[in-house]
Amino acid sequence: MKYILFKLSIVFVFLIQFTAFSQKEISRTVISQKELNENNLTIKTLQTNNYSQKMKNIGILLFNNFVTLDVFGPVEIFGRLKDLYHIEFYSLEGGVITSTQNVKILTEKLSEKDQFDIFLIPGGMGTRKEVDHPQMISTISEIASLSTHVLTVCTGSALLAKTGQINGLSATSNKRSFDWVLSQGSKVNWVKKARWAVDGKYYTSSGVSAGMDMTLGFIRDLHGIDLARKIAYEIEYTWQENKEVDEFYLQDLKQN
Repeated sequence: MKYILFKLSIVFVFLIQFTAFSQKEISRTVISQKELNENNLTIKTLQTNNYSQKMKNIGILLFNNFVTLDVFGPVEIFGRLKDLYHIEFYSLEGGVITSTQNVKILTEKLSEKDQFDIFLIPGGMGTRKEVDHPQMISTISEIASLSTHVLTVCTGSALLAKTGQINGLSATSNKRSFDWVLSQGSKVNWVKKARWAVDGKYYTSSGVSAGMDMTLGFIRDLHGIDLARKIAYEIEYTWQENKEVDEFYLQDLKQN
């Protein structure tokens, strides 16, 4: 009898130790997973919204007298996700393109057959000339129709509107140039108070820095708000998360 009790006591002690060990290992696994989620958000983003793990290509259209921040605000944000996005600069003829701020960028030649996961069109005074450039508008139209997403900053939406691609869709643009932009697309549902607008695959934003708000909104839509906020924090940028409200539009109202 004593022998049986001795054996049972050994088994009991073993079970207690095994249970404690298992709980400790489970706890370690949970902690490790938590740390992974907090410190490596890009792993989570690859699985969000069934977005493929394949590297996404971003084609950025440039033309003389584009606005530098229209381009490099979004580039800074997408560039934080080097494992997800590859960025290239294009122009109608290729070669060196100069911004209004006299920044020179070497570009690849654009073809109507090109298609991108993301096609980005900036704004600037150069858009006033390019809206009357038939080949430019035709090329934008073809590429926009083939690309998965199309993003515009500032008066870049005027170029997109001129193609007819966003007729009947909601869009916005720079409030200081709003009347001129409207004249390029009378069939577009222009939303003046929006910081940026989303309609299907088309994202259009207000003036200059609004391109950064839109890009963070795009990241949120595809990869989740945690990653968008993480990037905004890293670049020390106060993100306007509500696309419906453009503070500069409201300021204009107060002045009238």
